[in-house]
Amino acid sequence: MRMKLSVKRTVDQWFHKIEKNPALGITVSILWLIVVAWVAFGWNLGNTGLVDETEPLFAEASRQMLVTGDWITPFFDGDTRFDKPALIYWCQAIAYAIIGVNEWAVRLPSAIAAFGLICLAFYTVHWYLAKQDELEQVSRPTRRYLTSSIAAALMALNVETIIWARTGVSDMLLTGCMASALLCFFLGYAGKEASGGAGGTELITNTSLREAAPTATLSTSPQSPFPNKWYLAFYVLIAGAILTKGPVGIVLPGLIVGAFLLYVGKFREVLREMRLFMGILIIIGLSVPWYALVIWRNGWNYINSFFGYHNLERFTEVVNGHSAPWYFYFIVVLLGFTPYSVYLPASIIRLKFWQRSHWRSLERFQQFGLFAWFWFASIFSFFTIAVTKLPSYVLPLMPAAAILVALLWSDLLPNMENENAPERVFDHLPASSSISPLLVWSGWVNVVFLSFLATALFNITHILGSDPAITNFHEVIQQSGLPVIAGVIWFVCAVLVAVFLLNRRWNYIISINLLGFAAFLIFVLSPASFFIDQERQLPLRELSAIILEAKQPDEELIMLGFKKPSVVFYSHIHVNYLGFPQEAVEHIKKQAAKGLKPRSLLLLAEQKKFLQMDLQPDDYKNLSTKGAYNLVRVPFKKKKNEKIDIS
Repeated sequence: MRMKLSVKRTVDQWFHKIEKNPALGITVSILWLIVVAWVAFGWNLGNTGLVDETEPLFAEASRQMLVTGDWITPFFDGDTRFDKPALIYWCQAIAYAIIGVNEWAVRLPSAIAAFGLICLAFYTVHWYLAKQDELEQVSRPTRRYLTSSIAAALMALNVETIIWARTGVSDMLLTGCMASALLCFFLGYAGKEASGGAGGTELITNTSLREAAPTATLSTSPQSPFPNKWYLAFYVLIAGAILTKGPVGIVLPGLIVGAFLLYVGKFREVLREMRLFMGILIIIGLSVPWYALVIWRNGWNYINSFFGYHNLERFTEVVNGHSAPWYFYFIVVLLGFTPYSVYLPASIIRLKFWQRSHWRSLERFQQFGLFAWFWFASIFSFFTIAVTKLPSYVLPLMPAAAILVALLWSDLLPNMENENAPERVFDHLPASSSISPLLVWSGWVNVVFLSFLATALFNITHILGSDPAITNFHEVIQQSGLPVIAGVIWFVCAVLVAVFLLNRRWNYIISINLLGFAAFLIFVLSPASFFIDQERQLPLRELSAIILEAKQPDEELIMLGFKKPSVVFYSHIHVNYLGFPQEAVEHIKKQAAKGLKPRSLLLLAEQKKFLQMDLQPDDYKNLSTKGAYNLVRVPFKKKKNEKIDIS
């Protein structure tokens, strides 16, 4: 009991100091963001190898840009790669030039994009609550800082963000550009009204952010053709999103902003104040030149591949077998935003977004929650309608989900107006009678969900399928002990949430979920990444090193039965992919018949596929066996007629 009171008193003293010293609050906030970002995105970022199949495709295309100096057309393994626009390749290539060609450089753009996003989200949530306090003529710095901290932590510490912020592909960069653009739009939209709809600098009273920096500054006069700084940032970030993933970078933000403005009845008014024509020119000026150059160089090949196949067909048809039922993204959001996803229904219902007249009567900044709802719902609906479905597609709605849940919890956070209250931080909460029954039910759903999650993790080996790249997959996982650790973490969290629900300690509940996920990341996900890397990717890296040493000049490398682009990245050698054993046998015979030097080739194959080739012991030389893979040299034998063959 004494320890509990001591902790309370210490925390109370900290928040009292923050309340009285805004500079301290800003410093603590910066440190908090750095710690959260380092744990979520930076820790061990480059200490594991690239993960096949997608990540090495980006990494090698970026390396080719740096090596060849061709910053227009992306290439992989000698072929053009038109899947994604150039921004992610540029960022990775620049990182290579600064810190070298390694895994850190591959993933650094994703991590930076995620970090920038949570910082801007922290600022936006704090700004919104500061304006709310100004309107109500109260000072609640503790609530502002805690809510902003929760929003940033929820945004960083979830499965979807963790995966893609630690992976060197374009998804996190797209999310960083798109989500930051939407936050900038709202700051410009809400700040315009705060300035009386004209130019000048918005003043914020009763808030520590006043000392930090002015917010929604309108840098122009009403006659200026240029948008204010937040709208300008919106346009620049939209251009970044277009250069990251194409038309979706403007279609989704346009859909969200347009639907929101139509709903609140400010469509024409806001488009005028945004200086839309000038904004379109900015977007075109920043994003179109690269598209023009790559089309000029590659013509219809690029147009058909990128705009036709990778955009239109992905929305209207199933591409690469990525089909899923209509409810797919309900499951993705439930698991990807675990464990906070159980509070999304309460967060959305709390808004009462269907009360249009109410929302239209509010000041602009008070529509922040509604804007987050349109953000969430628009992306969710868009990709639910799309025929091709992948878990990463809904990554851009995760920031909106975090904001919605953080705003729900802001109602339960303490009020520190009474400086003399002995138990300010933890005990100044709404009475149980004022707590929404939906929130109470959500809390118990939280308990059930965590219990179910713990049970599933205890029995994960009975749920997961096999992995052909890892022999004895289930046994290896069980021996690692990670399922037990994961199950214990979430079971303890379930018990603690239940205890705090029974004791009506509402503000502890979200903290338990956040701490539980942080523990899950540190003690399960991070070790699991090393475990998977060692079992799945390390053999390929070791074989790539052997290939570099063993390969003769102009000797061909064949990869049989699988595609592992990491071999291309780590060996810097062109790979010829063949799908079937008989296809490989025929290819070897053709190469042997040509009589060209060298009179051999290297063959990298899964052991099962290699055995199906029925090669005799004297038909090949085994160079190495690593994991599930064999690396052999197949010499071309001479017949009496001097033709080269392998028979």
